[in-house]
Amino acid sequence: MNEAITHLKVPIEREENNVCLGPDGSVAHVTRVLRMISGRWKLPILFRLFADPSMRTSQLLRDIPGISQKMLTQHLRELENDGLVLKTDFQKQPPHVEYRLTDAGHGLLPVLMSVREFSRRHGDISGADLTP
Repeated sequence: MNEAITHLKVPIEREENNVCLGPDGSVAHVTRVLRMISGRWKLPILFRLFADPSMRTSQLLRDIPGISQKMLTQHLRELENDGLVLKTDFQKQPPHVEYRLTDAGHGLLPVLMSVREFSRRHGDISGADLTP
């Protein structure tokens, strides 16, 4: 067997290749999650929301240095559309809007902690810069 065929090394029962590579396969699911969290500011937003149950936009702006209002709004909207963040509008004047993680967003925490541990153990492999 060809050693370069990595999809056969995924720890799942041996079935057809579409289990891993098909439209509902492992690769498609992992790619979907990576797309959901890709973007310079999504991980800082998610980690801030992991730390606090709900936050207003102004709190997120204060706590995430370098992010602009436009990028915060854009990434929050994308995270909301992907079902990771819930926006609550209190319909008040002045506007009062809060963001919190959904159950799916909370479910992502163990995955991100595993990725963090992988980086801590194997971070010297790539020599990549850890700053965003």
